[in-house]
Amino acid sequence: MEDSRLRVSHLGLAILIVFSGFTVSAAQNGGGDSTGETAARCNADLSTFIPLPYSDTSNMVCKPVWNTYVVQYSQTKDHVVTIVLSATYTTGWVGMAFSKDGMMLNSSAMVGWISKEGQPHIKQYYLKGFEQGDVIPDKGDLPLSNVPKFVVLREATIYIAFQLNFSAPLGRQPVLLAFGTRYPTKHHHLYQHDAKTSMIFDFSAGSVSVSSAAAPDKIGQTKRTHGILGLIGWGLLLPYGVIAARYFKHHDPLWFYLHAGIQFVGFILGLAGIVLGVSLYNQIHAQFHTHRGIGIFVLVLIVLQILAFFAWPDKDSKIRKYWNWYHHWIGRIALLFGNVNIVLGIQIGHAGNEWKVGYGFLLGTVLVAIIVLEVLSMKRRLKETDTHPAFQMNSLQ
Repeated sequence: MEDSRLRVSHLGLAILIVFSGFTVSAAQNGGGDSTGETAARCNADLSTFIPLPYSDTSNMVCKPVWNTYVVQYSQTKDHVVTIVLSATYTTGWVGMAFSKDGMMLNSSAMVGWISKEGQPHIKQYYLKGFEQGDVIPDKGDLPLSNVPKFVVLREATIYIAFQLNFSAPLGRQPVLLAFGTRYPTKHHHLYQHDAKTSMIFDFSAGSVSVSSAAAPDKIGQTKRTHGILGLIGWGLLLPYGVIAARYFKHHDPLWFYLHAGIQFVGFILGLAGIVLGVSLYNQIHAQFHTHRGIGIFVLVLIVLQILAFFAWPDKDSKIRKYWNWYHHWIGRIALLFGNVNIVLGIQIGHAGNEWKVGYGFLLGTVLVAIIVLEVLSMKRRLKETDTHPAFQMNSLQ
């Protein structure tokens, strides 16, 4: 049965609430109506606009949780959990989801909204991935009871109500709260949230506590660190290491020390970014196979470069020419795919314009440096040609 598959011991609770009528900054700073007005919702009479059993608040626990969001719930001895979620609302959608690990990925959600025409909608969604097409309407594994789910707009407050029938008591669960500013599409696909928060919500009978949940914040920090290491290592240092080898060979042996030193630091940062990426991939059960595959491919190429360094032949060796070809082209291919992976990472991570601008700036500095140094190199070669002609003729006496 569907109920038996959703054991509470393997469930985390993620609540995704998306409303417009708030700006992102207001949500992050606790904007919206006052705490008193939000708390007063716990004493509101729901029987005039919400059907039973949702309007029976006599056995419900009520808790303001974030900004204007209030959770009211009850849990029976048969593990039937009745939930009424409310918040100040003008437009947007509201959702509540259960997941195995407290993350959005692979969770199932109940989502409700009021359309532009004033029609109420409530659907279950399966959150297969992070892209809009991966949030699938009319799919999911929530153990809904036979009581019809319900959503209504009352003055400036939206209420979403539904009932779940678990196979064991529901206790402390991680909760995610978020909001966005756009209606679902005409095919009921959802847009990404604009802001979110996290907490631990205790659904144990007769008690409720709200505390900060650090896991989502840590994952967000890991994402940022992974991206920063990739940008600095693959987008800045390793390209400049190649530049040092190409344009500073007339400063021997300085070019070698610059090249080796910069590449070593770039490799360490890039490797740290890959290690964080693997850890992040396992934590969020990501399904970005292209991004991961390119990362592994680039790591293999860099390892081959390191192994080739220990087999560096002498200048007079017959195989030195072939070794140089190998070293140059493996390095160039690794840099190319490394920077392609940076672009993919920015895209799939929904990193925002600041990351795009930052990467564009780094890439721009590399391109400008190459152009300037190439022009200077051409001038230097021309000057050397003029100063040292191919042959000299003795003047006639």
